[in-house]
Amino acid sequence: MEGEKVIKDLEKLVKQYIDLTISDIRVEATEMFDKNFQREAFFNEKWARRKFNDDDTRNILTGTGALRKSIISKVEGNKIVFETTLPYASIHNEGGTITVTKGMKQHFWKMYLQIVGSKKPKNGQKPFNERFQRNKKGNLRNNKKNRTLTAAAEFYRAMALKPIGSKIVIPKRQFIGNHPELEAAIFEIAGKNAIKIFKDV
Repeated sequence: MEGEKVIKDLEKLVKQYIDLTISDIRVEATEMFDKNFQREAFFNEKWARRKFNDDDTRNILTGTGALRKSIISKVEGNKIVFETTLPYASIHNEGGTITVTKGMKQHFWKMYLQIVGSKKPKNGQKPFNERFQRNKKGNLRNNKKNRTLTAAAEFYRAMALKPIGSKIVIPKRQFIGNHPELEAAIFEIAGKNAIKIFKDV
């Protein structure tokens, strides 16, 4: 009887250890993955910069914040699962190629017109909208913001002109996955929790 009690008590401690460790790892991994968006890197592996606005101050992959906010984690048995409902999350995390569709071309034209303006230009001038900064004479300033907007407009126009069926290469900008820093954190959590739970055993 005494032996059975010891075994049951040990089983309780093991379950307590597993539950606590999984919970702590879930919290730590979630924070580490979220920080990847802040540092624009998969831990210490920097993401590829945008071709059209390398000097832009906006963070990569956080234009609307939708991707970053969409990532959720849940515990399934003794596993932690990270997932998102956004269809484009996987291509950014793993990289790859996408095929240009009619809908994509329409989206790129829409983005282009949002930058340059949809009104017909006057006197042969380009239809730059109010987002661009001008000097007192009404001419565009040669500054960082205008150069960034111009480069973005050129990028979206180039994308919109791509033929349907052509390929666009999406660089890998991983934000979720295994990494030595994550493994080190997991081992540290496991060790601390083992001391905490089994210290009196």
